[in-house]
Formats: sequence, C-alpha cells, structure tokens
Amino acid sequence: MYIHDRAKQIATGGVLTVILILGACGQPPATGGPVRSGPPEVAVVTMQPQRLAITTELTGRTSANRVAEVRPQVNGIIRERLFTEGADVKAGQALYQIDPAPFHAALDNAKAALSRAEANLPAIRSRADRLRELLVDNAVSQQDYDDAAAALKQAEADIQYGKATVETARINLGYTAITAPISGRIGRSNITEGALVAAYQPLPLATVQQLDPIYVDVPQATTEVLRLRRRLEDGRLNHNGNIRNKVRLLLEDNSPYPWEGALQFRDVTVDPTTGSVMLRIVFPNPQGVLLPGMFVRAVVEEGVNPRALLIPQQAISRDHKGNPFTLSVDAAGKVRQRLLTLDRALGAAWLVSSGLAPGERVIVEGMQKAQPGASVKVVTFEAGSAKKRGERKNTTPPPAKSH
Repeated sequence: MYIHDRAKQIATGGVLTVILILGACGQPPATGGPVRSGPPEVAVVTMQPQRLAITTELTGRTSANRVAEVRPQVNGIIRERLFTEGADVKAGQALYQIDPAPFHAALDNAKAALSRAEANLPAIRSRADRLRELLVDNAVSQQDYDDAAAALKQAEADIQYGKATVETARINLGYTAITAPISGRIGRSNITEGALVAAYQPLPLATVQQLDPIYVDVPQATTEVLRLRRRLEDGRLNHNGNIRNKVRLLLEDNSPYPWEGALQFRDVTVDPTTGSVMLRIVFPNPQGVLLPGMFVRAVVEEGVNPRALLIPQQAISRDHKGNPFTLSVDAAGKVRQRLLTLDRALGAAWLVSSGLAPGERVIVEGMQKAQPGASVKVVTFEAGSAKKRGERKNTTPPPAKSH
C-alpha cells in the first residue's frame, strides 16, 4: 500500500512539472527594464552666429557733479541762518547773515575820509596854479612851486585811496550776506546763530552739491582695457562710438536705474596701487535717486560682436585640468569632443571665443550616454523638454483591462 501511494505521488509531481514547463514556454522572459536597441538618443542645438552687444559690468561710486564748500570771507558773528538743511538752493541765494553793523561803520568812515580829501583838493590845486604863473615872472622860487605841485599830487592820491577804501568797505559789507556759490542741494549746517566765524576758515559752514546730472566713477583694470583693444583690432568687435557711450546702471538692491548714462572720458593715468584707470560716466538724476557716495554697478557697452556664438552652460564640461570642452555630433552621427575657449557667461549661456564653428551640433542633453567616436541618435533640443520627458517617465501607466 505504501509503495502504491509513493508511486502515485511521483506520477502527480511529474505531471505538474510538465505543466509548468509548458506554461513557461508561452510567456516572454521577465526583465528588469525595457530592452534598448540602437544608438543612444541625445538632444542637440545648432550653433548659429548672432549679433550681440558685448557689455562689461563694473562697480563704482557716485559723486556730485559740482561741489562748493561755503566759507565766510569776512570775520564776524553769525546773526541768522537763512536756509533749510537738505533743501535745494539757487546760486546767489543768501544762506547766512553776519552782523553787518561794524561793516556799515567802516563804510561810513571810508566815505568820510574820501569827502575830506575831496574837500582839500580845490584849494591845493588853486595854490599850485598861482605859483606856476608866478614862477614864470620869477616872483616865487622853484622850490615853492615844487612843494605846491607835490601837495596837489598827494591830495589827488588821497582821493584815489579814499575811493578804494570805500569800495573795499562796500565789498566787505556785501560779504556779510553769505550766498550759495552754485545751485544744488545743501547739506547740514556746521555752525549755528551766534557763532564767531573767520574769513576763509578751514571748516566750511555748509556744503552745496549739484546732483543733476551726477557722476559715476568706476575703475577698470588695465588688462580689460588691453583685452578690449585687441578684440577691436582683431575685428571681433565693431567699434561704434554711439553704442560704446551708452551705459546702464544697477543700484545697490539690483534694481535697474531708469535712465541711461554716457561715458564721458577714460582717465589717462593708471593707479599704481590697483592697476586700473578711472572711467567717468554722467547720468541724469532728475528725481534725486542717486546720492553722492552710493555703491552702484555700471554696465558699459564695449561694442558689437556681429557673429557671436552662444552655447548653453549645461553643454559645457571640464576635464581634469579644468579646461572647458563640449561634445558635438558630426554629419555622420559620430560624437566629437571640442576643446573651447570661453569669453564670459551671459545669462544661461557662455560666449565662445574659439573651438566651435557655425553650424556645429552641440549635445545639450544625453552627454553621459555619448562617448567620443560613438554613434548617437540626434533630436533637437527644446527648452523644457527634459522636464516633459521626466514627467512622462514618472507617469504610472494605466492598468491593463481584464477580459
């Protein structure tokens, strides 16, 4: 009985084994992913030359167009301040009033001295004339006439001196009203009413600054100046004076300044401590946004590159020495490595100086799947295509319908 049951179990197991083998033959082999066939797919962009304005961003500070320090020209006591600190003033506007009483007295004294000299002149002139007539008849000595003539000249000189003294006193009286030498915005006052001031003292009473237009002074390294000159000589940049004179400005909070400036001049002296030359740029400042001493960034247009090649930054790799290179696809679909010389970053792209030619197809996506010399399948790169492909890849397929 035991032998019979054992044989029955063996026979049943054999039948099940045959059924499983036959069932497996009808199913495709299980794999961990889709089977790839053919060359890998890469997305490329075709290098097309374009007209590009080349700019350089330089940091600098603002400075007033004109600066005048207000100082007294006579000694005295400040009796009144006639302006509001921080306000706009006009040239010739009265700012301070020095006590004019001593200067009025000096003017009156000078006028009195002049009147005395003028009163003595007729009598002295008449005596000199009489002695000259008598000298002809030898009625008086030559010495008497010479003394009278000298007295006349001295009286005339006293009158001229008196007139000059009166004018000086009048000028000093006018200086008691301290006026603004230029139009602009005045700062804080360094003195108050009742303060004693001296003529041409070192400490200014106040400072007036003209802020419209305003200067922006930026240093530029001499290496950049030489590089720009070489690029102009090589023909890589077109020299257009009107374009190079246009300058844009970025404020401290990275916001753009609404008005364009003009490059006024480049200094002819190199600062030995920094190895740079100073550029002076003039900006309109009608709303007073720019104040002296502000830190700003000036975007200076150097010229125009008529055949600029821009390559996306994601298409750039670097070798173990740090040299930039990219991968391109030739007409036969083969991958080629291109060593590049880069000029500068412009947004999300690099400006290529050398290493690429117009019309070359540069790999932007799929560089990790491409090897130099290998064949690849080329598709056109589109902005946002990588995100879309990732979304499709991560989408769960719908369940199969059961029959």
